[in-house]
Amino acid sequence: MASLTPGKIRHLQTATSPRGIIKILAIDHRDVLLEMLDPENPYAIADNEVTDFKLDILRKAGGLASAVILDAKYCIGQAVATGSLPGNIGFLSALERELYDGTPQARETITMPGWGVTQIKRLGASGVKLVLYYHPDAGELTTRQERVAAEAIEACNREDIPMFLEPIAYSIDKNVPDNSPEFARQRRRIVLESVRRLGALKPDVLKVQFPIDGHFDTSESQWRAACEELNDLSPCPWALLSGGDPFDIFKAQLQVACEAGCSGFLAGRALWRELTTAEKSERDDLLQSIVLPRLEQLNEVAEQYGHPWQEKHTLPTIDHAWFATY
Repeated sequence: MASLTPGKIRHLQTATSPRGIIKILAIDHRDVLLEMLDPENPYAIADNEVTDFKLDILRKAGGLASAVILDAKYCIGQAVATGSLPGNIGFLSALERELYDGTPQARETITMPGWGVTQIKRLGASGVKLVLYYHPDAGELTTRQERVAAEAIEACNREDIPMFLEPIAYSIDKNVPDNSPEFARQRRRIVLESVRRLGALKPDVLKVQFPIDGHFDTSESQWRAACEELNDLSPCPWALLSGGDPFDIFKAQLQVACEAGCSGFLAGRALWRELTTAEKSERDDLLQSIVLPRLEQLNEVAEQYGHPWQEKHTLPTIDHAWFATY
């Protein structure tokens, strides 16, 4: 287990519940969100419309989460300046540009131009989130992606802010689509090997996909075995990302994961997907009737079954001269 600095401990405290459970609402989506809002012409959507969508969710649901994930272009500055993000709600900032470089079978993570860990820390974030498209068998590309992650983790260490690293598995074979039964059979090995290799880089939290594709394998015993193996492999706290899965599937996965050692969730589309096809005039009703109850249900599961992040970190012993070398 890694020993944390007082600064990182404090940041993690501002992003988690009093018991140390991760209950984070994700609204940092960009290109994915544009395609959901207007599949025919996503890039014709005005920036202000995207910001309004995100701030509506934040104002209504943010208070139920332990923290939120925001993005720099559409909502961090706007949320702070308008008061849509209250001072008692922590936030993580996305570091990456959402679209990847390369091809669908060779994806390279690119950090967002003009935005970095220093600015994120300066703004008062609770943590930095980095999506890392990752396949352990991609050769030199795997090495380059590990270098991207290592550099981001080092930048977070310099700024004394936690890194939430999010490896995303994908197929490197054009004949095996990501949503195919063939890739589903590979997913457990890829996710677990990614946790092993990237955990060695010492992120502060891993934000991980469920290791079993619930669309193709509904065996709870297989789910549980995979999550227990993942927990044994992870040297740091890990939390489950929803990845666009239907809410009911994600909720069931979350309970299994938490019982196996998971520290909570970071969920976006599983909570608010229905809002993207609704009229703006319907948004408040849907937030009240769908999004808030879903978030409350995930909170209950995480608090009841989740493991505090402190279980996988060593907390330092502080003497009376600690500040002289901090």
